[in-house]
Amino acid sequence: MKLGAARVYATCPQSKDVEPADYLAAVADVARWSEEAGCEGILVYTDNGLVDPWLVSQVILESTERLSPLVAVQPVYMHPYSVAKMVASLAFLHGRRVHLNMLAGGFKNDLVALGDDTPHDERYERTVEYTQVITRLLDGQEPVTLAGRYVRVEGLRLTPPVPAELRPDVLISGSSPAGLAAARALGATAVRYPKPPGEEDEALADRSIPYGIRVGVIARDSTEEAWRVAHERFPEDRKGQITHALAMKVSDSHWHEQLSAEVDADPEESPYWLGPFQNYKTFCPYLVGTHERVAEEIAAYARLGISTFILDIPPSEEELHHTGVVFEQALGRRA
Repeated sequence: MKLGAARVYATCPQSKDVEPADYLAAVADVARWSEEAGCEGILVYTDNGLVDPWLVSQVILESTERLSPLVAVQPVYMHPYSVAKMVASLAFLHGRRVHLNMLAGGFKNDLVALGDDTPHDERYERTVEYTQVITRLLDGQEPVTLAGRYVRVEGLRLTPPVPAELRPDVLISGSSPAGLAAARALGATAVRYPKPPGEEDEALADRSIPYGIRVGVIARDSTEEAWRVAHERFPEDRKGQITHALAMKVSDSHWHEQLSAEVDADPEESPYWLGPFQNYKTFCPYLVGTHERVAEEIAAYARLGISTFILDIPPSEEELHHTGVVFEQALGRRA
């Protein structure tokens, strides 16, 4: 699934949402659907309540031929050498590439439970040091020495070496000034939770940074059918709305605050929809409408400089087919 030079990633099911006996099959199915739909890769989440993303990525690699896991990396969980070692080991064992989605925060309560009370902006500074060690190890040009504020290594080498074509791309949250600064320092793609395209111009003013967005897509031949599917999949949920409100009170996430402040557009005027986010069913806005109308919106994001699109977890192979139609049409509209 390509939009010119843009890349499209799906998202892997979360272990907390699937019965243990069914989870491996669910991961394999979604990975295969994503590959067949033409996705570049698939995001694998991490937090205190999920199974290890590296083990899930192993299943993805075994179930596909070219799909690249986009592994969420939480610096509090493991040493940067361990991350580089996982990338190198998977490249050695499978001859395959994985990408890295670097986290600075995640859920604040997860960090507190692990004894980490580092302030928001400092977590991004830590992630920059952490990621620099990883990328320098993967480049393999010389022993890595870094005497940073958060990470210290001396004369560190990585084996086995990683071929240049299998080294990962790096993505990081770019919704806050600290996130954008981190993306700039690392040469990473800054991933945002987008506003409607007409409201994104100022946020994307710095064209020295590659940008990505997380967005869900529900598209059908008619607007009425698309919205019927959308409301069936994400009905109003009072319990979810309360959970969302409670999460807002304890979160220091800029994207969470910014997205919560957004208001849904008139469905007659825009496909932009926050219902799933407001009901605590997912963490991104959705675009809902006809294939043609949603393609217009995707093409508008691309014209603003968005080069990476990370989709929500696909509920079925059919849904990825409809999303593929949208991106095929968006390709023709981008110019």
